[in-house]
Amino acid sequence: MGTRNPERLRSLDICSGAGGLALGLEQAGFDPVLLLDNRDVACRTLRANRPSWNVHETNLLDFDPAEHKQTYDVDLLSAGLPRVKATATVARRDSKAELELLKAAIYLLHGVQPRAVLIENVPDLVTNPAYRPIRAYLEEELSHLGYGHRWFVLNAADHGVPQTRRQGILVAFKGDALDRFVEPTPTTPHPRTVGETLLESMSARGWTDAEKWAAQADKPAPTLVGGSWERGGADLGPTGSKQAWARMGVDGGTVADRVPDKDFRWDPALGRPGMMPLTVAQAALLQGFPSTWRIEGRKTAMYRQVGHASPPPVGRALGTAIAAALRG
Repeated sequence: MGTRNPERLRSLDICSGAGGLALGLEQAGFDPVLLLDNRDVACRTLRANRPSWNVHETNLLDFDPAEHKQTYDVDLLSAGLPRVKATATVARRDSKAELELLKAAIYLLHGVQPRAVLIENVPDLVTNPAYRPIRAYLEEELSHLGYGHRWFVLNAADHGVPQTRRQGILVAFKGDALDRFVEPTPTTPHPRTVGETLLESMSARGWTDAEKWAAQADKPAPTLVGGSWERGGADLGPTGSKQAWARMGVDGGTVADRVPDKDFRWDPALGRPGMMPLTVAQAALLQGFPSTWRIEGRKTAMYRQVGHASPPPVGRALGTAIAAALRG
């Protein structure tokens, strides 16, 4: 291996998924010493795009940093964790697992002792009173370990992502770096729309109505929802999301294998047969991934990875702000 660039910072990325957060942090100057995910397909995606990354297929609950001492004293521990549910709603088995992963991420601080922490999750984790017991637990643990912390909410649409996606953020720092941390401010005065983002791909097979469709798809996308890994197929989210997509002439009830060809008749008045679904590649563009980012697996697994990902532009904005605070 070559000599590490001293101007870049080191990170440990857990629950990495398709790599959206890690990619954004890389763009902000962080190089991961290790990335961790428990799904083979996600690990294949990470390796396909960054063969040099040190990717471990391991459950966070089983991860022992003592066996990976390169993770000690990293500059940042980053985590795009599965969407945790409020304590009052933790009844399903997967909901309890999500809460355990959140606690495990904080427990990992005991061994790793990073200079800073970044956890991305649902906005309700920050704002909803039902989540107060979870917040109190995290705050107590962080304080015990000597970290100052801050909660806030970002909308990905404010940072160049063509999607209305509110994200709950927890940042924490050792020492006085929190005093220097400035929350990312919106960089996009006019959010990118679905139409301008997807016009080129919609035109790729000669669809003659592509420009007409794009002109009326003049809003950011509704929040992409990855859905459960345990059940169901690939679609663009719950009923409300499907209705929002239908208003843009998109069939949100499935995911397509390819974009429309020149003979496709677009007529939303016909219902789903007159609307086209999006492809996984188009969903990835709406999530802020570059077109060169490869998603591995079969279609449903590919869409799950995209829908659950943290948008890279948001990771970049957060990473830039964290790096500035660490460097003083």
